[in-house]
Amino acid sequence: MVGWLRLSAMLCLLLPVGLPAEAAPTASAPCREHVFENLRFTVCTVDLRQHELRMYWKDEQDRPYGTFQRLPPEAGGGRLLLAMNAGMYLPDLTPAGLYVEEGEELRPANTADGPGNFHMKPNGVFFVDGERAGVLETGQYLERHPEPQFATQSGPMLVIDGRIHPRFLPDSNSRKRRNGVCAPGDGRVTLVITEQPVTFHAFARLFRDELDCDNALYLDGSMSSLYVPALQRRDFLRPMGPIIAVVTVPDASLRGD
Repeated sequence: MVGWLRLSAMLCLLLPVGLPAEAAPTASAPCREHVFENLRFTVCTVDLRQHELRMYWKDEQDRPYGTFQRLPPEAGGGRLLLAMNAGMYLPDLTPAGLYVEEGEELRPANTADGPGNFHMKPNGVFFVDGERAGVLETGQYLERHPEPQFATQSGPMLVIDGRIHPRFLPDSNSRKRRNGVCAPGDGRVTLVITEQPVTFHAFARLFRDELDCDNALYLDGSMSSLYVPALQRRDFLRPMGPIIAVVTVPDASLRGD
């Protein structure tokens, strides 16, 4: 018995330490570990009434930030809470499609056909305007023309009006690291990164069946990265283009009613 207890203690020391699998997100700790169909994810729930979501691409010298560490540590008096890569980009770190920052369209929408995940249509746009956020298929976004404060185009869509992207195969053997986003309503944004390689279909099922997202957008794959200082997590796989950043609001009572 003593030998078994000693072995159990040693095994516990070898296990990765993280947040409890079902820990509820809070304003100061919005990210949690989540298990779905025996697959591990990190899910970050952002309440836009308590946080400000911004996007960054280039600094004042017109140079791409490229890494989380180069982001401004504070924005509008708030503290950087978390960050994630915000969509696909070209070799020079230019966004591959539509990109809006501070209400200015810095890159136009890309509706061309082509190779790769970005062009696996339908692709889509994630956009934010204060406490309002959404994910729309690119054609719908262009028709509605919402004029948000921040927006990024990526692809493919993971979930479209409650349906999984038609080109995703349930029995696919293509498993990769991935990250994505949805806006389930009530001023919330959900950012997700996988903690192990998963298929597109499994990733889409997580958003639709577990996170109650009628529309969800794939952001990127093998280079997917997350920055959460409170968890001492600072991923860096390679330089990235646009970046989503979430900052605290100094006085959350000033946001909304």
